[in-house]
Amino acid sequence: MAKVLLVEDQEDNRDMPSRRLNKLGYEVAIAVDGAEGVEMAKSEAPDLILMDMSLPVMDGWEATRILKADDGTRSIPVVALTAHAMSTDREKAFEAGCDAYETKPVELPRLLETMQKLLDGAAAS
Repeated sequence: MAKVLLVEDQEDNRDMPSRRLNKLGYEVAIAVDGAEGVEMAKSEAPDLILMDMSLPVMDGWEATRILKADDGTRSIPVVALTAHAMSTDREKAFEAGCDAYETKPVELPRLLETMQKLLDGAAAS
């Protein structure tokens, strides 16, 4: 099963998705800020990243830009997870390099469908 890096600073927003993903067979690594997320993406080589956009130390926008500019992490799909639901926030996420955009609170069935599409696409390329 796929390895997922969850970059999320709020414990409540980490706990439920990580437990549910583990139960479904995903291997889940957790980072609590954007800088740690960038480092873990490089060291853990996840198959997919779930990136909160409002993070301490380095926000998700900047972390995603760094990951997408790096040859070693560029191909890892990034799903923006954010409470910001304005159309401009969606555009901003895609401009930063995110491959998909999901709003909080996370609807797990929809997130799983998005993750599977990205994982299938990454495997095909």
